Amino acid sequence: MPIVNVMKLSDKFISAINSNHLFSPKDKLLLAVSGGVDSVVLCELSKQAGYDFIIAHCNFQLRGAESERDEQFVRQLGKKYGVETLVKQFDTEQYATEKKLSTQEAARELRYTWFKELVNGESSGAPLHPSPFTIHLLTAHHADDNTETLLMNFFRGTGLHGLTGIPVSNSYIKRPLLSFSKEELIRFASGHKLDYVEDSSNQSSKYTRNFFRNELIPAISKVYPQVKENLLDNINRFKEIEKLYRFSIGELTKKLCKQKGNEIHIPVNLLLKYNNRALIYELISPYGFSEKQVDEVIKLAGSESGRYLLSPQNNFRIIKHRHWFIISPVQPQEAENIIIEEADKEIIFSLGILKLEKTSKIKTDTTSHSVSLDVKNIHFPLLLRKWKTGDYFYPLGMTKKKKISRFLIDNKLSKSAKENIWVIESAQRIIWVVGQRIDERFKVTEKTTAVLQISVSQ
Repeated sequence: MPIVNVMKLSDKFISAINSNHLFSPKDKLLLAVSGGVDSVVLCELSKQAGYDFIIAHCNFQLRGAESERDEQFVRQLGKKYGVETLVKQFDTEQYATEKKLSTQEAARELRYTWFKELVNGESSGAPLHPSPFTIHLLTAHHADDNTETLLMNFFRGTGLHGLTGIPVSNSYIKRPLLSFSKEELIRFASGHKLDYVEDSSNQSSKYTRNFFRNELIPAISKVYPQVKENLLDNINRFKEIEKLYRFSIGELTKKLCKQKGNEIHIPVNLLLKYNNRALIYELISPYGFSEKQVDEVIKLAGSESGRYLLSPQNNFRIIKHRHWFIISPVQPQEAENIIIEEADKEIIFSLGILKLEKTSKIKTDTTSHSVSLDVKNIHFPLLLRKWKTGDYFYPLGMTKKKKISRFLIDNKLSKSAKENIWVIESAQRIIWVVGQRIDERFKVTEKTTAVLQISVSQ
């Protein structure tokens, strides 16, 4: 093979780095090296380009003597290039069992956790920190990996982003070989007489990626010989389409989502007019809600006020409040709309601690910070929230309704005090302006048989 053809690959390598703005010549590089042809070529290209790098190798101890062979090979590779070589041995099978993960998932989690520790200078023995330069992790993912990922995502089920393949840059992780085919890398290794090791497990199709690599793509190639090139072209098309998609979502988010403190308020009717499930998903997914919950959100739109939907991680709620969806943190002290369930005894919020107690002992004592309410007229869940323009209630002792704004003016509250007023609502009726006055309709009378005692304290 003519050396001139081989040398072109190093030019392409530098061009890929510069065109994608991956890193600069002065930056420190951490190369993830398994010992296979891909990572060995990455080392050689980095050396030829004059980059300052060190090597990191993971020994997952899954292939017995072969794993030990790979580790020793990588150590020798480091000596060949005169660079620091970091090695970490993992008990992958034990970790997979403890975390209830597949072996592949466990290896990936262990690998990237360690790499992150190295980049951040959190791992003992890491010579990367402190450093006056930016540090990047380089992996040897190539074009064939990209097409395999696209197909795996497609058959597993994915949104538009899953069709854009592997990103060339993701935070501190850079993939400068992503435009190189496997065939190119093998030719380069052969032309430069580079030694590398073969992972015998790559021949087994029991692993999902290997099945796509060894069986599915070769079978498709018999019908569509240009399948790999076509898939790469599709990835580039999907990336361009996603840019337009993200722009549209951004514009719609500005139109639909109103930021109020730590909450997002979305008008229900306007959202439903778009009749678009993808839009709903894009609005709720940043808060941990899944695509499967889109139907539940649509159903919630027709529910009564006070109903809500929890994210799978239980850290956000979507509350239906009149004509609005309110995406609110579950942690009460961070939220401005807090759901109170019938079983709740204590709620922490910005004013302090709200305590609730149901009792058959009839109490009529009512102060600004401790009130008694007739249970029979109260429907759970309750909503604890900041008051807003248009709110009204029937102040205790009055038969006519009064806007809260007027009530606060009449009581000569300062501007800052008004801004910190909360109300408790039951079935869209305010039962207590917290710290001020209860609603006449919920007062305890001689016919009361059970009481809800609510108090607030610092």
